[in-house]
Amino acid sequence: MRFAIFTLACTLGLGSCSVQQGDPALAPLLDLIERRLAVADVVALHKWDNGQPVQASEREEAIIAAVRQAALAHALDPEQAAAFFTDQIEANKLVQYARLSQWQLAGAAPALPRHDLQRIIRPRLDGLQAALLRQLASFNQTRSRQCARELALSLAQRQGDPLHRVGMIRATGQLCDWPQVKMLYIGA
Repeated sequence: MRFAIFTLACTLGLGSCSVQQGDPALAPLLDLIERRLAVADVVALHKWDNGQPVQASEREEAIIAAVRQAALAHALDPEQAAAFFTDQIEANKLVQYARLSQWQLAGAAPALPRHDLQRIIRPRLDGLQAALLRQLASFNQTRSRQCARELALSLAQRQGDPLHRVGMIRATGQLCDWPQVKMLYIGA
């Protein structure tokens, strides 16, 4: 009962909520997820300016195929890596849809710097993809039995606007669902 009240207080921002982290790889993984999710605003702005839909099925399929292929090099189960990145993509789209809706209501997008999708945004996302795979592998090595609890507490402590906080919850939706794997061996 005390834990539920503590979690509610943290979620509502009603007090100091410092928690001992049981998993040293969780915070760096969440930092990377947060960085990837921040790119959603820039992507939404590009799509607004160019009249492009949020849904980009071919791009998503290419990302998931690349992640599956790269997974073994990071000692990850390809299905886990694919599920993790599907969550990243869905969280990113959630932010994009919300931003586009906000801008439709306002009648205009904000006057922010624009970034080229091909030359700047996608290379940034590709770099984050590799870093996320490395950190997911590290997280898999140290993940606590209390993963879901630690994740909820860590997410409650994070700063950010409400939309990105919900995006973080979506991006980590399956993070603790996979069995802990100490090492995935390749070869005979």
